[in-house]
Amino acid sequence: MRTAAVIVAAGQGLRFGAPLPKQYQPLGGQAVLRRTIAQALASSRIDLVAVAVSADAAELYAQAISGIADPRLLPPMTGGAERADTVRLALEALADAAPDVVLIHDAARPFAPPPLWGRLAEAAADGTGAIAALPVVDALWREADGWADAPVPRAGLWRAQTPQAFPFAMLLAAHRQAAADDGPPALDDAEVFRRAGHEVRLVEGPAENFKITTRADLDRAERVLAAQDGGMGMDIRMGHGFDVHRFCEGNHVTLCGVAIPHSHGLMGHSDADVGLHALCDAIYGALGAGDIGTHFPPSDPQWKGAESHIFLSHAGRLVAESAGRIANVDVTLLAERPKIMPHAPAMRVRVGEILDLAPARVGIKATTMEKMGFVGREEGMGAIATACVILP
Repeated sequence: MRTAAVIVAAGQGLRFGAPLPKQYQPLGGQAVLRRTIAQALASSRIDLVAVAVSADAAELYAQAISGIADPRLLPPMTGGAERADTVRLALEALADAAPDVVLIHDAARPFAPPPLWGRLAEAAADGTGAIAALPVVDALWREADGWADAPVPRAGLWRAQTPQAFPFAMLLAAHRQAAADDGPPALDDAEVFRRAGHEVRLVEGPAENFKITTRADLDRAERVLAAQDGGMGMDIRMGHGFDVHRFCEGNHVTLCGVAIPHSHGLMGHSDADVGLHALCDAIYGALGAGDIGTHFPPSDPQWKGAESHIFLSHAGRLVAESAGRIANVDVTLLAERPKIMPHAPAMRVRVGEILDLAPARVGIKATTMEKMGFVGREEGMGAIATACVILP
């Protein structure tokens, strides 16, 4: 899989009448910047996170990230006088790491959801740029001396957000070229990239991915956070799933997306991944969307031998399409053999990749049946799963 790094631009920042720059303002008891970083780290698609800060903000930054132990978060970098200088210096600092894709993000956008990072990284993996943006839906007017002068057609107009994702080497070259030119400053990294002759696609981002610029924006962010973390408007759903498959001839079993050598295989219309099947049903159940057979009938020949990550990805997409998010999932595998726990870390990573969850939000456990029942007689395996889904 291609590697992806994030650069969070946390330069001077507006103070809007407060003693602290906006990225260090408290939001729900944590600095805005800390929440921004946490969103990037919550995406399993992100391999490195680099934060570029102003030279006089070392202490503020250290306080903001205190307690974050994720090894993907690099030591802070020192930014430049302008945002373009900050991004270019950070790109140069990442040159030895040479990630395939780099995402540039504003420190004051704390609500970019984890799935968005993954979608942008994938969209930028083919040599083009990709930026989060929203189509303009309001009427637009050109102003003249405080008066409405003329309407402006909004068809085809989008409001740019961040993250903005690009092939790393191409963006570094574009910023080096821009620094050597005497032209007008670019509006953002997408313009730097396009001036170098490259294309940029638009990826629709969520409305809550707004930038905190004013005190009113910070108040709005508090309301959004309250809704997400237990205030009005949050709908917490729990789903439960259970699945079994009998053993058959074979030399391995696939459990939670990981192939494990074994004296037998598991029988099923698809790859018989009992763990992912139970987890799919848990997510579908939380949504009230039936079960795996509702969406992928075993009578349909197109799913014969299919890899079960297809089914789990579909369940995850249904959550995203409902403007929701998966808080955590938990799977218990029932088997006498093979031994499961040596493979549990790989399973957590794989499930996290499929659902775009941090491994810390994925539980994998195993138990025997003490030689009782069909599992105890080693006739097959079972799995129990739960999922917590949060909807608006």
